[in-house]
Amino acid sequence: MSHAKPMMTLGEVETLARAAHEGQTDKAGRPYAEHLAAVAEGVRARGGTEDQIKAAWLHDAIEDDALSVRWLESAQLPQSVKELVIAMTKRPGETLESYTRRILATEGALLIKESDLAHNADPARLAVLDEPTRTRLKAKYTEVRRLLGLA
Repeated sequence: MSHAKPMMTLGEVETLARAAHEGQTDKAGRPYAEHLAAVAEGVRARGGTEDQIKAAWLHDAIEDDALSVRWLESAQLPQSVKELVIAMTKRPGETLESYTRRILATEGALLIKESDLAHNADPARLAVLDEPTRTRLKAKYTEVRRLLGLA
């Protein structure tokens, strides 16, 4: 008889993600968890599954060194959630083309990235940044949308 640990609930994933990113801020200086909450809510509002919402909470955890790949591999999470988090994790030095191809190749990842981009490109968030940063990020988000077919 197997005594597999139960899968993490959505609430547990949210709590873990908030704790993992504790003390981190976004480019606008806001607590990073606000971005995670906005992306998770955006995924829910777009009709995403519970697995997609879990992945939304964790989508930046590895990229931002809040959690490790080793942690993710052994986490009590469905394989689909792990695959979504890996798909969303841009690797050091990786091209946008390679990154967006992986998102498109991973079922369910595009919805999360769409929500992520929507929050990142929110005019209110961009407004507090200096002009060169704002211009650079707008161009980057436009390019990512084009590569993902969201333009």
